[in-house]
Amino acid sequence: MSTSAAHDPAPPPPGGVLWSLAGDIRGLLMLPAALTLQVAHPAVGAGVDEHSVFRTDPWGRGERSLRSLQLWVYGGEAAAEEGRRLRRLHATIRGTDARGRRYHALAPANYAWVHATGFPVFHHAYRYLVRPMTEAQERALYAEWLRVGRVLGIHDRDMPQTIEEFWPYYRKTLADEIEATAVVRELVATDSPVLPPDRGPLPLRLVLRVLWPVLLPPLARFRRFLTIGLLPPDAREAIGLEWTDEQERKLRRFGSVVRAVVPALPERLRYLPLAREARREHRAQERRLSRATRPGR
Repeated sequence: MSTSAAHDPAPPPPGGVLWSLAGDIRGLLMLPAALTLQVAHPAVGAGVDEHSVFRTDPWGRGERSLRSLQLWVYGGEAAAEEGRRLRRLHATIRGTDARGRRYHALAPANYAWVHATGFPVFHHAYRYLVRPMTEAQERALYAEWLRVGRVLGIHDRDMPQTIEEFWPYYRKTLADEIEATAVVRELVATDSPVLPPDRGPLPLRLVLRVLWPVLLPPLARFRRFLTIGLLPPDAREAIGLEWTDEQERKLRRFGSVVRAVVPALPERLRYLPLAREARREHRAQERRLSRATRPGR
């Protein structure tokens, strides 16, 4: 281990809540809601609107963001370097938001909010796609999310340090800042143009390119449904997104199917590649440690 790595903040521990959730394919279903809550902050929304390539390179941007998130949890020594890379990337992102206020992506209030949104969204979505969290799991998740914040270079003074401090901070931000920004409206629209996938095997890409005009409308409706449904209700209200009782019943039915199917999948299908490799390596290390500490060796 290098000298710098020895002083780097540690990512969440193996066996924790995030170790199980972040690489699980169910985590993919939660990400659009988290992104929408992020860009509902006017400064964050303006930064994404003016500087992101999510319109011109949606699949590449999504792939890079997903890999980054995986590194925060499963990257080991690479986690802190990924945090430094992100800070370098955001260092030049600045401008004026829709309220006429100057913003900088790394201003503590903005950068911390982007990170903070993951906790309430994961906490809310978990009950539909996995199971309701126990109080112990909720506290463990928050403690692990604080560790992710440190990996990203967020100072403790800029993050609520307990759940009891988090919820008032979250509600105040919803009341004072959150709105239906231009990027939010685009993310939940069903008629926004989206380029066909440009990743994966060539034959699959060619087929998708031909079928994309037929596939995109139902996929856009499903994305909107899942994005709004997995937002916490108070966040929906702050943004001004409608959600009906019938939609809630559909989400609960969808969640029951996901809860039944995903745990039955083999690990190679259930977990994303980086998470799968980290989990396999951790099990191998545990086996080596167990053999080394056996009596008689």
